[in-house]
Amino acid sequence: MSPPEGTVERWAWDYVTSTVLEAKLAPPPPPSTWASPPQRWWIDQPGRPPELVQRTERKKAARPGALKDDAKRADVLHTFLHHELQAAELMAWALLAFPDTPEPFRRGLLGICRDEVRHLQLYRDHLITLGHPFGSLPVKDWFWERVPGEAITPLHFVARLGVGFEGGNLDHGARFTEYFAAAGDQKAAAIQAQIVQEEIAHASFALRWFEVFGGAVEFEKWRALLPEPITPSMTKGASLNLEARRKAGYPEAFLEALGRWGSK
Repeated sequence: MSPPEGTVERWAWDYVTSTVLEAKLAPPPPPSTWASPPQRWWIDQPGRPPELVQRTERKKAARPGALKDDAKRADVLHTFLHHELQAAELMAWALLAFPDTPEPFRRGLLGICRDEVRHLQLYRDHLITLGHPFGSLPVKDWFWERVPGEAITPLHFVARLGVGFEGGNLDHGARFTEYFAAAGDQKAAAIQAQIVQEEIAHASFALRWFEVFGGAVEFEKWRALLPEPITPSMTKGASLNLEARRKAGYPEAFLEALGRWGSK
């Protein structure tokens, strides 16, 4: 059973479950009415338009020098767009899955969802200029495979997607900003830099609600909330974007432990 028509929850439901590509890329604005009383609506998996073909083979990491080629650069941007799409869907998913959380949390999820949609539209437009529109390459629902689950709580959610993966995006985004600029694509570099700056607030949101749901943000406590086989190494770049992470509010002890993780 789906949420009532004309509610934020129905908007979120329709966004996650839609199988129309344009509805994923450019949904209408959400209504202002929330369902009353709040109710839980669970979605097992997102709708996937026929244009989004799932990739089955493992994808090799892009070499910086190869990004001078438009097709190689488009491949990376296509992947990043799909990351933003999944993030938008998962924010909408959480809004439906956790109706008993405080209203500011659910409103924050909606706001971040809309930010992610705006980000994916930046990628979408640039991919068109490169001759590789979204849907022209296979995708992988990597985040959907690792974030939700029947036993997930709001604490698990913010720990995995926000503190973990969005925090890692601060690292990866800074690195690819440099790669795109070195490849001569100043537009892609500007898009990536903008997204990194705006996602500082997303990581900050996750850290704040981690404290509300689980207490102080401590590395070992956070690590225990990651689903197997995810490790901290999979939530960080080759080097930490310390400036952005500190702005987001990551504690120094957390950053030190994360930086040491996986080093010999």
